[in-house]
Amino acid sequence: MITPQVWTDDLMKIRLQKILSQAGVASRRKAEELIQEGAIRVNGMVVKEMGTKADPLRDCIEIAGKVIPEPQKKVYVMLHKPKGYVTTLRDPEGRPTVIDLVNTITERLYPVGRLDYDTEGLLVLTNDGDCAQALQHPRHNVARTYLVKVRGRPPETVLSRLQRGIMIDGVKSGKARITVHRVLGKNSWLQMAIWEGKNRQIKNMFAAVGYPVMRILRIGFGPLQLDQNLEPGEYRNLRKDEIKLLMKLMEPSPD
Repeated sequence: MITPQVWTDDLMKIRLQKILSQAGVASRRKAEELIQEGAIRVNGMVVKEMGTKADPLRDCIEIAGKVIPEPQKKVYVMLHKPKGYVTTLRDPEGRPTVIDLVNTITERLYPVGRLDYDTEGLLVLTNDGDCAQALQHPRHNVARTYLVKVRGRPPETVLSRLQRGIMIDGVKSGKARITVHRVLGKNSWLQMAIWEGKNRQIKNMFAAVGYPVMRILRIGFGPLQLDQNLEPGEYRNLRKDEIKLLMKLMEPSPD
């Protein structure tokens, strides 16, 4: 018969993948790779079994000989990224990074996805590796929505070509959804949704059809919308309802 103490201890144990993710050292997918490689030790023993559980408060868990830190408080931030910042933790050229804009937050945050140096708008930063993976993984089909200012007035035939996908450097771009937002003189603002995040993708798409991009503002990322009260360079923590929407992305798909 199981004693109450053993039963209680067993309830405190959770899968190693989740422990590593909560500690902010790896996403669950990366944690699985580390386990398979034999890089994880629990109480001095190498663990390679994928379903292994441990107690993060009692067991000694190591990656490559280093004890993992205690689980972090999860932080989810919406930043209105301005022009002139790179979406990395540090830049070899010495340019300012988006991390510089949230340096009052003590937790170590990572940008989810990227925005080009001169692209503005909604950027998510978090220390939740599973959430970041869910937002970026192609299987979740997460849309990125932008307002794009282009030189000229692209006719419907051009917009239809872009929506179907065009060849750029021998590779066909993914699907897109484009509508005319407003026309200002000789230029146009378009609202554009895409489902992939390649480098300079929007600029390259419009350049390929002869309509240079003048400005890009991301207004949506998955279920999140850019807070209109945030000025460029400002940020806020996500609300509980916004976090709940992100958590839905992480739920397993029904078989």
